[in-house]
Amino acid sequence: MTTVFLSGSRKISRLDEAVKIRLSTIVEKGFRVIVGDANGADKAFQATLVSMDYTNVTVFCSGPECRNNIGQWNVKHVSVDTKLKGRTFYTQKDKAMAGEADYGLVLWDGESPGSISNVIEMLKRNKRVVVYLSPEKQFYAVSHLDDAKLLILRQSQKIETFEGRFRPTTERLREITEKGAKLLENATGSSAQQ
Repeated sequence: MTTVFLSGSRKISRLDEAVKIRLSTIVEKGFRVIVGDANGADKAFQATLVSMDYTNVTVFCSGPECRNNIGQWNVKHVSVDTKLKGRTFYTQKDKAMAGEADYGLVLWDGESPGSISNVIEMLKRNKRVVVYLSPEKQFYAVSHLDDAKLLILRQSQKIETFEGRFRPTTERLREITEKGAKLLENATGSSAQQ
């Protein structure tokens, strides 16, 4: 059964109509949906799935408690070292979801490094992702790191024009992309040697 990983930026609290249509297609095809428990896009996805009476959903949570499980669906608790804090704590859940999914649908606000990290996690596993860039209200197919780099570069050029206000975000996005490129390169090199 096809499994779709839904994720996105915490700043996105409502789904655009185009995203709801895409989600309806996933539901109509009966795909298994895996989604996180964060506020923002995760919670918006969950609310929309509840409104569609969809039950083929699993909520992934880092640690023993879920922050959100609106549909009271099955839960997969990802064991995480309690010493980890913040983004690092929740990244473990995202990695587990990327490992289980066949495809990804990511809602990106154009700034969130976490959303791009999820894209790269999928690419490391040779899995395709559709990114919905919220500021443009546009979908982008991402199947290679070059696609992700191009998307980040386009967005970075836009946000850098705001008098450097977003420069730390821009630098973080580039850092994530560079690390992703090295990981993909290493993975490709090791599989070629076998």
